[in-house]
Amino acid sequence: MKYVLKTARPSSPGFDAEKDLNPEQRAVVEAEPGALLVIAGAGTGKTRTLTYRVAQLVARGCAPERILLCTFTNRAAREMVARVEGLLAIDMQRCSAGTFHHVGTRLLRRYGEHLGLGLDFGILDSEDARGVLAGVIAELGLKALSARRFPEPKLLYSMIGLAQGTGTPLPDLITARAHQLVPQLPAILDVCERYALRKRQMNVVDFDDLLVHWHTLLAAPAHATVAAEIRAAYDHVLCDEYQDVSALQGTLCDLMAERCGSLTCVGDDAQSIYSFRGADFEQIVQFRRRHPEARVLRLTLNYRSTPEILELANRSIARNARGHAKELRAMKPSGMKPAVIPLRDVYQQAELVAQRVLELHHEQNLPLSKMAVVYRNHSHSLELQVELTRRQIPYAVRSGVRFFEQAHIKDVVAYLRANDNPRDAMAWVRLLKQWPGIGVTTAETIAGELAACAQVDLGEQLRARAA
Repeated sequence: MKYVLKTARPSSPGFDAEKDLNPEQRAVVEAEPGALLVIAGAGTGKTRTLTYRVAQLVARGCAPERILLCTFTNRAAREMVARVEGLLAIDMQRCSAGTFHHVGTRLLRRYGEHLGLGLDFGILDSEDARGVLAGVIAELGLKALSARRFPEPKLLYSMIGLAQGTGTPLPDLITARAHQLVPQLPAILDVCERYALRKRQMNVVDFDDLLVHWHTLLAAPAHATVAAEIRAAYDHVLCDEYQDVSALQGTLCDLMAERCGSLTCVGDDAQSIYSFRGADFEQIVQFRRRHPEARVLRLTLNYRSTPEILELANRSIARNARGHAKELRAMKPSGMKPAVIPLRDVYQQAELVAQRVLELHHEQNLPLSKMAVVYRNHSHSLELQVELTRRQIPYAVRSGVRFFEQAHIKDVVAYLRANDNPRDAMAWVRLLKQWPGIGVTTAETIAGELAACAQVDLGEQLRARAA
């Protein structure tokens, strides 16, 4: 039997904004191109509205490839693009949609040579980037400085990224947030310079570089011609989850829309929770200051929660000292009244959650499989898991290590990276350590020699031998 993938898309009658959207959503979708800030409360159909706005732009004649859509995850971008395809029955794969890092990668693949990058550059994940930093520190003999509080590679990598994302000089950031490291500033700056040099030698970038280099292409006078070419490629720039963008990402949005003037940003300052990693809700608060002509529209009809939950939310956000005023209105019928319970510590919290689980199970006959405990990150679950185990309550943790962070996946990817970019010493180290009898030191020595040989096209030699 022969299997054939059917690529033809079903015909679509188009979309009816009058029927499919509420008046607030329709106002956003039908707004004329220009600077537009959409304050979208939780559960108000933000994604649906942004999807329809993209569809409306295409329906009005804009080619998909002339739309830039920046989202919080690549999955969200794929889903939006797929929904637009379903609405219009056209191929939207040429639309530039994805995370800032995804878009930055695509641009650097095309224009990176202007910054001295080979177009086959590799991308270091966080673990590999910390490994490169650790190598630089070891070369300088800074391990002996541990007693003098020299930062570990993990901390230093985080500080470098935070400085770049917030647009704060690293010395200023250290002075403000890690004053105890000020005596180490000369050595820290030396490590940073050598880290940047090492990445250039390896023809690799880290995640933060993807945005920094993109910004350099747009803002540096030396690259004015390239910047004009990049901007000329787009007629509309849209950004989702705008409350979570960093100062650098917000600047990238402004720079990309500088020529076309059509910038749509959707977010909610009341939902900004990532300031610890550089998110800057001031991007929303100061939007009108940067774009005086901008329109501000609101989505307030909530389709997710009951009136009781929204009453609590409205009373909470009303106390915010700064931000855009809003009051969410429920479209769902009345339900249970939420409870806010102050507790002494995480241990008492775990006891209360476990107690409540047993009460629901024994007193209301609610199966354990119908209950869920949601927490912010895995570290918050430790005390709860201990308490559930102590009370003999069976449970399952429904998440784990990300796919590409699993050791065996990183091993396979290391082979692909070394084949694609023979100068990627970190990839060589990882794959060499898998061979019996080869430790870290030997692997690093061999990797350095292999990466150096790449200047005479080692990759071609290896591929020829394999053939």
